Amino acid sequence: MVAEARFWGVRAGGGQDEAGSRKRSGALQPPLPPFSFLFLLLLAAHGVWAAGYQTCPKVEPDMLNVHLVAHTHDDVGWLKTVDQYFYGIQNDVQHAGVQYILDSVISSLLMEPTRRFVYVEIAFFSRWWHQQTNATQEMVRNLVRQGRLEFANGGWVMNDEAATHYGAIIDQMTLGLRFLEDTFGSDGRPRVAWHIDPFGHSREQASLFAQMGFDGFFFGRLDYQDKNVRKEKRQMEQLWRASASLKPPAADLFTSVLPNMYNPPTGLCWDTLCADKPFVEDPRSPEYNAKELVRYFLELATAQQKANRSRVNVLYSTPACYLWELNKANLTWSVKEDDFFPYADGPHMFWTGYFSSRPALKRYERLSYNFLQVCNQLEALVGPAANMGPYGSGDSAPLKEAMAVLQHHDAVSGTSRQHVANDYARQLAESWGPCEVLLSNALAQLSGSKKDFVFCHKLNISVCPLTQNAEKFQVTIYNPLGRKVDWMVRLPVSEHVYLVKDPNGTVVPSDVVTVPSSDSQDLLFSASVPALGFSIYSVTRVPGQSPQAYDRHPRSQKPWSRVLVIQNEHIRARFNPDTGLLMEIENLDENLLLPVRQAFYWYNASMGNNLSSQASGAYIFRPERQEPLLVSHWAKTHLVKTDLVQEVHQNFSAWCSQVVRLYPGQRYLELEWTVGPIPTGDSWGKEIISRFDTTLETDGLFYTDSNGREILERRRDYRPTWKLNQTEPVAGNYYPVNSRIYITDGKTQLTVLTDRSQGGSSLGDGSVELMVHRRLLVDDARGVGEPLLEEGSGLWVRGRHLVLLDKARTAASGHRLQAEKEVLAPQVVLARGGGVPYCLKVAPRTQFSGLRRELPLSVHLLTLAHWGPETLLLRFEHQFAVGEDAGRNLSSPVTFDLTNLFSTFTITSLRETTLAANQLQAHSSRLKWTANTGPTPHPPPSRLVSATITLQPMEIRTFLASVQWEEDC
Repeated sequence: MVAEARFWGVRAGGGQDEAGSRKRSGALQPPLPPFSFLFLLLLAAHGVWAAGYQTCPKVEPDMLNVHLVAHTHDDVGWLKTVDQYFYGIQNDVQHAGVQYILDSVISSLLMEPTRRFVYVEIAFFSRWWHQQTNATQEMVRNLVRQGRLEFANGGWVMNDEAATHYGAIIDQMTLGLRFLEDTFGSDGRPRVAWHIDPFGHSREQASLFAQMGFDGFFFGRLDYQDKNVRKEKRQMEQLWRASASLKPPAADLFTSVLPNMYNPPTGLCWDTLCADKPFVEDPRSPEYNAKELVRYFLELATAQQKANRSRVNVLYSTPACYLWELNKANLTWSVKEDDFFPYADGPHMFWTGYFSSRPALKRYERLSYNFLQVCNQLEALVGPAANMGPYGSGDSAPLKEAMAVLQHHDAVSGTSRQHVANDYARQLAESWGPCEVLLSNALAQLSGSKKDFVFCHKLNISVCPLTQNAEKFQVTIYNPLGRKVDWMVRLPVSEHVYLVKDPNGTVVPSDVVTVPSSDSQDLLFSASVPALGFSIYSVTRVPGQSPQAYDRHPRSQKPWSRVLVIQNEHIRARFNPDTGLLMEIENLDENLLLPVRQAFYWYNASMGNNLSSQASGAYIFRPERQEPLLVSHWAKTHLVKTDLVQEVHQNFSAWCSQVVRLYPGQRYLELEWTVGPIPTGDSWGKEIISRFDTTLETDGLFYTDSNGREILERRRDYRPTWKLNQTEPVAGNYYPVNSRIYITDGKTQLTVLTDRSQGGSSLGDGSVELMVHRRLLVDDARGVGEPLLEEGSGLWVRGRHLVLLDKARTAASGHRLQAEKEVLAPQVVLARGGGVPYCLKVAPRTQFSGLRRELPLSVHLLTLAHWGPETLLLRFEHQFAVGEDAGRNLSSPVTFDLTNLFSTFTITSLRETTLAANQLQAHSSRLKWTANTGPTPHPPPSRLVSATITLQPMEIRTFLASVQWEEDC
């Protein structure tokens, strides 16, 4: 939470070094205005006005113009909860109250017509706005219309860039920008993206910002070595080419690094928490210092600009107005094509721990994204009947807002205090309820039957009272993907035999298996679910029968004489007979065999040493030694084999176990790990990794995704744009892994898919590691003020890694399509009995598809959501990159037709918009920048919108569709 009087500058080569601590706090009580001053410097250039910049202040030609930008940075949760920050509660923890910031800003703007202010976090502003009188709202509208109150970024939050999935980023930006558009129209539309606090910056984030129509991007945190090089080369501002697939300038974004993060220059901080001398203008006072401070200010300005100008013009301004003046200068800019990870603010201080911090919350956020998309889709497919039906009032809005809050850079990142993390989880839990009502209404409408629907939230730990106690029940499986899926349903039951029937009443194969670690039983059956639809399966307990014995082979501590093997028609996995560890994976379709040793290790978390006092904490990853320690050299194993599953259960210790699993038809090896509570009785903090060691010769290279989309090449101990002085060989090579990491020798590729964001690396050729959990005993001195102990339910974590072995040239089709299935997995809804008829006009149905035909494999339905009366929001994306798939031609442009695509509604008209749906594509234009790589072709005029849609590789197209639903009940 930052609301201090600050100066910071944005200009090539300028600025002060940023402070070592994470943040400084201080929200002001009225009547003092909480101004943070950003000063931006440049010479004025003549030019014409661009749309949205008409209200910018006048600059003086042939003078050094210093743009003072007053702003505040308000964390949507960090040391205090969202509500505590807004209302100013628990000021003994941090003196901050957002409502007072906004109150004092408005009064200060009204007092002086030359003042301007910038606000960012719409989660707070929207709450404040709804508490104001009509008169105050009208005054604020006038300030926005005059350009004196300007919004930057405009998302619900200032999202994290490492642990966030691109779909969730788009959703939270859409939510905030829509509020601004609905409230202020185009006057409130932000022109610049603004990320002054996130801890590293992803290429995909910049690409998304460009596709949302932003003209530029300002950020605060930059690796200290990179920053020194940029200041020396005068490259603190450049053009970021943020996609290797989208043709420039579609993903080009002018990017400016703030020279002093969000801090004022030394001696110029006049916030309540600062101790700098105030500005004394009375020359009769012995404390008179106005002349001295003005001289110091001018010295800073000329030093930052590296200019020798005697004439300086100082003006209140905004980042957008500075950007506009910079654009008019018509300069040529260098181009960046990689990203800004990992971030370090000093030697031995790599902010790579938060990639993995609070893994339980990270998983809950990802599950909630999945559930929100299901909720959105069913609300769109059914229409108003989903919002008001037999189960009451259903609503997707609470989950949209809770998910948006979770994208905040101290939320999903895992860098808040424990009670705040608990509050984030509370917000998610409470917002699931209205969506569950909506799903119930929608399923009753679509199935024609009203049932007693039940949502079991603890299936991952085999707990569901309905399935464990009922003699018969129904299982509705909803598939949010645009194509049919076959999915293994796994439900906890009692120790009986069950009869499972598909939607047509045909008995399907099923098994009841005992979970060796708990002696509980799981019912397994394979379900086939149509695109954007559901299938209903019935389960009945067979009286008087017990499950047949299955092939369960407990391993003693002594080795067996034979090798443990599990396999299906596609994959074979072998385990070492002496250790019980995985030792080999074989792709039977491609005749690929690769030695793969997988085991769990732990890094001993540093608490500071003679090289540096830096400790591992919520933000920082710093192991005490470079080589991790094995959790165990061997695993006690159990083998489970039935017709529907083959599993090797590995027990490494009292707090670490794993199930290696293959289902029929599965083209990957599933590793379901359980870690926790991590023991700390030995006074060692521990950071747990799963490591895969292979014989692949990878030459120091590995590959990670960027926010779940495009793939970036990584090289050990290397940065593409500057020479790295590596001080932490482990932490300095960690990168965010949002959905996948892979290694390849050019012929064979090993890919590991994750079920949440984690930190990962390849610290040796042929090796891949992912951090699954961490528990630390000291704070890392970045402001949180408490160690990452993970109290409560976060002590135990269960997750999955999916391992794919493929030929390198065709691997993308496997990991792209499987990653899509992981993020948008089927949703299971249970019910007792058969229900009663609900819609007399529609015959009850046990299977339904919202699509009349499946989408092409390369097309992903990213968004199908309610937007307004008879209006839906649609996003389609091409989910392959240029040149990525050489086997099935999935990287080629793809064309498909929306005519009669959806089964429950008809599209009557389409309007294409920018990515965040806050402006029509036909009316959108961005500032043009000149790259030093040569001229950039300007995009052709906006395409005419028709029902025939063509997508280029990695392209996302967004539409507002006017629709007419089919007649309902």
